[in-house]
Amino acid sequence: MCKIIAIANQKGGVGKTTTTSNLGIGLAKQGKKVLLIDADAQGSLTASLGFTEPDSLEVTLATIMGNLINDEEIEPGEGILHHEEGIDLMPGNIELSGLEVSLVNVMSRETVLRSYIEIVRESYDYILIDCMPSLGMITINAFACADSILIPVQAAYLPVKGLQQLIKTVGKVKRQINPKLEIEGILLTMVDSRTNYAKDISAMLKEAYGSRVRIFANVIPISVRAAEISAEGVSIYKHDPKGKVASAYDSLTKEVLADGQ
Repeated sequence: MCKIIAIANQKGGVGKTTTTSNLGIGLAKQGKKVLLIDADAQGSLTASLGFTEPDSLEVTLATIMGNLINDEEIEPGEGILHHEEGIDLMPGNIELSGLEVSLVNVMSRETVLRSYIEIVRESYDYILIDCMPSLGMITINAFACADSILIPVQAAYLPVKGLQQLIKTVGKVKRQINPKLEIEGILLTMVDSRTNYAKDISAMLKEAYGSRVRIFANVIPISVRAAEISAEGVSIYKHDPKGKVASAYDSLTKEVLADGQ
């Protein structure tokens, strides 16, 4: 059984990409077969895993979705890149922006990504989708094929406030397109544990959403070491294995695995 998790927040800079790569590699370290899908036109996930020129890749998610729209055959392994830390990656790049615009006129436009997942899902235990920071057509495609959505939120007042729109959209997709969709949980990121501010934000989250949505017990601390990894092309486990961020992602991985049991 393959579990598909979309990692989403319509606000950028909250740690979506870092969470996708480190959770994915964390799951691979636990012996799971993992595919990461970069569904963001900025290609940040692709670049942060060491494929530094996403725009020059010949086959990316946009190519594959384009082929599906045109009813062209695709091979299950087509375009998939392999990373040294044991995960596979379907890269994304700027071409996704163009695809987003053209999807508007496509029949069954919300389920193009779902058709791709159907082709590859039996090769994996987990597929994680790094969504773009918007609630556009590609993000809706990710929600339409996901089993659950993990929402990273920066421990600050405004990002927490913006959750309402996202949770509404998730509810709408669940009602209209994907009845099995659940919220995996809200993950607090960039937490500065030295201040009371993070505790206040955490309390505010629990008060506003805690009765309906799980708030992960683990939080991701703010760290300079974590900020460096996107330039290194490796995960936090390789860059700073003994640090507090690696340990936080390791605990998060176990929390997500416990869900899948």
